Amino acid sequence: MTRFTKSLSQWGTEAFSKTLKQELETLESGVLPLNLATTQGGLVDDANICALINQVTDSTGDIQIKAGIFFNEIIAGCNCNDDPVSDNTYCELLVIIDKTTAAANISLLTT
Repeated sequence: MTRFTKSLSQWGTEAFSKTLKQELETLESGVLPLNLATTQGGLVDDANICALINQVTDSTGDIQIKAGIFFNEIIAGCNCNDDPVSDNTYCELLVIIDKTTAAANISLLTT
């Protein structure tokens, strides 16, 4: 389970969005559901992820964040002579952080 302990510790301060952005961008490969956002059947190159915090909503037990994610999709060539190409891709994720445990649920909103 993914935990955003640094972000939760900054909740209620101006540093929250910056800290969350950093934590999103440095997650281990495959944690974000970016494979669901590929548009051309390619693979996710998550070495160059850029996160934007679009909206933050506070509720009783959790913090809900809509985050925009820019990443590269690697698309294989169509025959032996074509090199793979990289395409810039964007999607929005919903990140729900439990205020007690810092455990996060991350799901795809749009592609």
